[in-house]
Amino acid sequence: MAEVIRMPKLSDTMTEGVVAEWHKKVGDNVEAGELLADIETDKATMEFESFNDGVLLHIGVEKGAGAPVDSVLAVIGEKDEDISALLADLEKEGNAETDPPEEISVTDKQNENTADKADNAEFVAPLKEPVSTPVFESNGRVKISPLAKKMAEDRGYDVTQIQGTGEGGRIVKKDVETYVPSQASSVTYASGVESSEEVQVSQMRKTIARRLGESKYSAPHFYLTIDLDMTAAAEARKQMNQDAEQRVSFNDIVIKAAAVALKKHPYVNSSWQDDKIVLNHHVHIGVAVAVDEGLIVPVVRHADTLPLRQIGAQVKELASKARDKKLQPSDWEGNTFSISNLGMFGIEEFTAIINPPDSAILAIGAIRDEVVVFNEEITVRKKMKVTMSCDHRVVDGATGAQFLQTFKSYIENPVMMLA
Repeated sequence: MAEVIRMPKLSDTMTEGVVAEWHKKVGDNVEAGELLADIETDKATMEFESFNDGVLLHIGVEKGAGAPVDSVLAVIGEKDEDISALLADLEKEGNAETDPPEEISVTDKQNENTADKADNAEFVAPLKEPVSTPVFESNGRVKISPLAKKMAEDRGYDVTQIQGTGEGGRIVKKDVETYVPSQASSVTYASGVESSEEVQVSQMRKTIARRLGESKYSAPHFYLTIDLDMTAAAEARKQMNQDAEQRVSFNDIVIKAAAVALKKHPYVNSSWQDDKIVLNHHVHIGVAVAVDEGLIVPVVRHADTLPLRQIGAQVKELASKARDKKLQPSDWEGNTFSISNLGMFGIEEFTAIINPPDSAILAIGAIRDEVVVFNEEITVRKKMKVTMSCDHRVVDGATGAQFLQTFKSYIENPVMMLA
């Protein structure tokens, strides 16, 4: 008997899937556990295996097309099985879900509006633009006062377009002051061709747009910025990277410092859920990674317990999987705090949108050389600005400021977090 294969829900936020590739075509034999298709979700492209044995009798979503979760993806049954009745029922099911609730058609509504306008036409007077009719003197010149003529010349007005209200239709000062030149006579447009194009949006970007919109407008954001002295961190990194195969980056140091600081400030490592605050005793750091479709945030788990080189190795591996669309749900779920770093692009300071369900995200700027007074001497130090976006439902100003002070102490004295 034929079995209907539905579009699977492959992630907690997935509402629609796109078939990136079919590995079987209609008429092919399919065994349970055999790769059937690649499905593009909101986070990655994932392999979808068949749960049934049989023959692929029908494909409901063509390659490159999208469909909602639980819609008909395919039908698998016995060879030469007649599934026409099943397909008819499935089509009725789809039509029932998409039938418009309104009984009045758009055309009927337009006709109704047109009829209403026709019934009331006798009460509506047509609007007309005033017609400019300048008055000319016997010598062929426009009848205008000397002052009005001077004002019109200064403003570049064509006096033949100005309606005079003075005696005998003469143009006076008031007429020039109230005259509004038409666009056709006063604006010169540059020549050129206007063009645009529509770009199809991936499932990932759709979900990113929806989740960031929900975060920005549901979580009351406020921002705290602090300037850090990175000189000691730079020196420590230089020493750690001497003759080392796995190099430590500044981003690794930031992740470690944030993770250790979060253990001392649990409210920053928490989330708002259904009028309750969930305090997380573990630290899972989400690290924002830019991909072609937008931004994805894979998670470094238990970052407070990991050595710097292991943090770096995990971030590199997760970033590679994100760009290749090979992340699994376990790679992106469970974050308790997030970090977004644009320092490598030369951005000195920015604000980031909180990544749900976190209550805060840290935006990391570029490291810069700055002339400062240090130990009563003028010298050059390495400085870096970070801005924390906070959900005010969970994190108060003082709470966020105290976390940043702890984070600053670890960054500026790296040996403290490595002890």
